[in-house]
Amino acid sequence: MTHILLAREGAVATVTLDRPERLNAISTSLTEELHQVLFEVNDDPDIRVVVLNGNGRAFCAGDDLQEFGLQTASRAATVRHIENIQRITRDLMFSDKLVVGAVHGYAVGGGFEWLLNCDLVVAADDLVAFFPETEWGQFPTGGVTRLLPQTLGHQHAMELLVLGERQTAGALLDRRLVNWVVPRDQMMAKALSVARTAASRSPFSVSALKRLMTREISPGLERALSAEERVTIAAFGTGEARARSANFPVGKKT
Repeated sequence: MTHILLAREGAVATVTLDRPERLNAISTSLTEELHQVLFEVNDDPDIRVVVLNGNGRAFCAGDDLQEFGLQTASRAATVRHIENIQRITRDLMFSDKLVVGAVHGYAVGGGFEWLLNCDLVVAADDLVAFFPETEWGQFPTGGVTRLLPQTLGHQHAMELLVLGERQTAGALLDRRLVNWVVPRDQMMAKALSVARTAASRSPFSVSALKRLMTREISPGLERALSAEERVTIAAFGTGEARARSANFPVGKKT
């Protein structure tokens, strides 16, 4: 693997986004590798909990705008890229494994979406998260059109998605979008402690609880993913998205 690291400790698997020179920005290759690793972990009966984190200065700075030309080179390329992003949400939310996010630095766009796809989240105190999609001329993915209204209500969800204002770790805690905020140097220790505790619980009970909450009583999530996929593919094909994405600063950071 080039962009994803996998480590195992007992019943806990740690999956790390490892593209720090691009702030772990989402490329087609990163999503394909991440899917392969999550498929392997989800298929392993000895793993009960997954810790998801990112190397370097950020968890994930969202879509890699330096690859926007490749992602929109053809309709097939766009469809492949968006399907890959939505597949990660399915890997995280529709598996039987509990997912603990350990999130620091930037969690932007797709990175914020993957944060929200985790079952439990430990945030570092330096976390900044926001949705830039309306500024990019694009569209949110990751099931957030279902998850955010479900958690926050319609108006507060629209505030985050339309205005795209930067949210600190404390603000995310106040909005109940993360579970804990800790100093950056304590983030992984806290996440692993939570993961070990969760792994000590009944695997039948935890996996059944997750299936019930993400699939059986929340059928709207799958519909949201499908609808988001359709609209995002259309958004990627607009000239406005191309022009706006070219001027957005986070996608250019190294």
